[in-house]
Amino acid sequence: MGYVNSRPGSGFYVSMPAPAQTLDSTYQPESAIDVVWILKKSLEDRTSKTMPGAWWLPAEWMEDSGIKKSLRMISQKNGEFLSAYGTAGGYLPLRSLLQNKLSALGIVANPSQIILTSGVTHAMDLVTRHLIQAGDAVLVDDPGYFILFGGLKSFGAKVVGVPWNVDGPDVARLEALIIEHRPKVFFTNTILHNPTGASISQPVAYRILQLAEKYDVTLVEDDIYGDFHPMPITRLATLDQLNRVIYVSSFSKTVSASLRVGYFACNQKMADKLCDVKLLTNLTTSEINEQVMYQLLADGHYRKHIDKLRKRLLQARQQTIAKLEQLGFDVHCEPQGGMFVWASPGENFDTANIAIEAAKNGIMMAPGNMFRPNQEATPFFRFNVAHCENISTFKFLESTLRYIADTSHPKLNGR
Repeated sequence: MGYVNSRPGSGFYVSMPAPAQTLDSTYQPESAIDVVWILKKSLEDRTSKTMPGAWWLPAEWMEDSGIKKSLRMISQKNGEFLSAYGTAGGYLPLRSLLQNKLSALGIVANPSQIILTSGVTHAMDLVTRHLIQAGDAVLVDDPGYFILFGGLKSFGAKVVGVPWNVDGPDVARLEALIIEHRPKVFFTNTILHNPTGASISQPVAYRILQLAEKYDVTLVEDDIYGDFHPMPITRLATLDQLNRVIYVSSFSKTVSASLRVGYFACNQKMADKLCDVKLLTNLTTSEINEQVMYQLLADGHYRKHIDKLRKRLLQARQQTIAKLEQLGFDVHCEPQGGMFVWASPGENFDTANIAIEAAKNGIMMAPGNMFRPNQEATPFFRFNVAHCENISTFKFLESTLRYIADTSHPKLNGR
């Protein structure tokens, strides 16, 4: 810890501690809706904040007994995996289990076509590094996964948003944008979409695959929330069988964000190339984490855990939507599963500035502009229903919306 210093042949001496470095943590309103600011503030001191804008489930919702049991089991195993590098593709028994998991979704893939990653963001980073160069146009959901937008822009890509409807991407706009920008890749979150909670319909999925074939576009299907859906539902990868689709998913939302175990599945040629990119940029992923996840899947723990989460999320979702509607919010759609609700207090409200006021009150919200490719204004919030049990969120919204209505406050209503 640096308090004592040992000198061979002499003894132990008390060390002079280095002067403490203080960081400027002054609240800066102009940064409150900046994506990186939101990420940092959301991950710091989470216990002291109300977090309706969070992108994870509460700790008390996550069943950690299975993780502890799995850790005990692998700690008793012999082998160099505790101290050595893993393999290029990741722990093979886990990839074999994922082969069965994908088969249940109607997706046929050999273990060699499945590569383990440190979550979905890592998988998308590998795809970006391999397929995209500076100046390339890339299609993304609008609204969509804001961390992806930042990652693409860091590579110099031109990020173009495809509007999302209640049944998936707007296919008419999608074709027009493909013709205009000639993108190589379209990243889309198809099931229980973040942030709207909507899911793609089969007719829309067919049309997207037709357009991808016609204009030679690679589709990256983010299915990180798919296990929350209570029923069988269409996926692009099921219809395409990994011809043009790179399917990515993770257990970060369902089991543990700390384990960081994700994966992608694609055709063999693409899998080989992306595995090479993984080696060059990250070497291997953690086999310790992958063996823990293997145990959770193999002993049936994961299936039981997901069943409990679906039921609990259903109740929380119904309660959250009811409270929002009582306050006059317009809910974009009623999701069939998952943790997110996309809702608006009205066209004349500036949700970004309302989020600033909320942050001053210890409430971290997710204003809709965060989820736009270039942070364009929008009157929506994304609510995480699992973090909406604290009544303070709705008391704040009620008082703030009433204040805006009574005073026509220009800063908060955007007029």
